[in-house]
Amino acid sequence: MPEQPTPTLTPAQIWLLAVRPKTLPAAAATAITGSAAAFYNGKFQPGPALACLLGALLLQIGANLANDVFDYYRGADAQERLGPLRVTTAGLLRPGQVLAGMWLVFGLAALLGVYLALVSGWPVLLVGLACILAAVAYTGGPFPFGYYGLGDLVVFIFFGPVAVCGTYFVQARQISGLALVCSLPVGFLITAILVVNNLRDIATDRAAGKQTLAVRLGVRGARWEYTICLAAAYLSPLIFILPGALPLWSGLYWLSLPWALRLVRDVWRDEGRSLNKALAGTGRLTLIYGILFSLGIILVSL
Repeated sequence: MPEQPTPTLTPAQIWLLAVRPKTLPAAAATAITGSAAAFYNGKFQPGPALACLLGALLLQIGANLANDVFDYYRGADAQERLGPLRVTTAGLLRPGQVLAGMWLVFGLAALLGVYLALVSGWPVLLVGLACILAAVAYTGGPFPFGYYGLGDLVVFIFFGPVAVCGTYFVQARQISGLALVCSLPVGFLITAILVVNNLRDIATDRAAGKQTLAVRLGVRGARWEYTICLAAAYLSPLIFILPGALPLWSGLYWLSLPWALRLVRDVWRDEGRSLNKALAGTGRLTLIYGILFSLGIILVSL
C-alpha cells in the first residue's frame, strides 16, 4: 500500500500549533473571574479589564512558546511524545524563530502592563515582570522549576491569586476578600490542567530527567492530585457562600459538576495519549466554571 503524503503546513498553521490555542480558554477565565468580582463591588472598568484579558492570553501564548523551545534545548521532547506536536522538536520552526516569537509576545504583554501601570500604579509593572519571568523559568533558565516538581505550586499562585487579584486590583486599586476567594477555584482548576498534562507524560518526563510532581508522585498519586484539585475548586467557595460572604447565586458554577465528574472518571481510566481528551476538557471546564461563577456574582449585583 503506498505511503500517504505528509500534508504541508502553511507558516500560519505552524505558528498556530506553537501557540496551542486549546490552552487559552483557561487563561481567559482568570480575567473573567477577577472582573466579575470588580463588577460586584462596583469597581468594574472595561479598559483595564480588557487589557488584563489580552495580557493573560499573551502570557499563556508566551509560556507555550517558551516551553516548546526550552524543552527542545533540554531534550525533554522525545519523538515518542504523547502530547500536542512541538514545533521546534519537529523541525517546523528553528529555535531562534520560536525564541523571537516568544519575546515578541512577551513584549506585547509588557506594553499592556505599561498601560495598566499608568491606570493603576507602578506596582503593576512588578507583577507583570514576575509573571513573564515565571513563564520563562518554568522550563528555561538555570533553575527550571517545572523540572523540580515546583510547577504545580507556581501555576496555582500565578494563575490563581496573582492573575485574578491582579485583574481586580487594576480596576479597584485594592484587593478585596471577594477577589481572593474567586482566585482559589480558578487556581485549582488551572493546576489540574498541568496535572493531567504531566500525568500523561510521566514515562517520557522520567526518561528525560524531568522530575515533575507527577513523576515524583507516580500515576496513582497524580490521579489523586487531579481529583483533589477539582474537589477543592468546587468546595472552596462554599466556605464563603454558606455563611453569606459570597452571594448564593455564585453557586451557579455547580451546574458544571457533571463535566468535572466525567473528567475525573477519564483521568482514572485513561492513560498515555488518551489523556489528551481530558487535558482539553479540563481547559474547557475551567472556562465554563469561570463563566458560571462570574455570572452568578454579576446577577446578584444587577
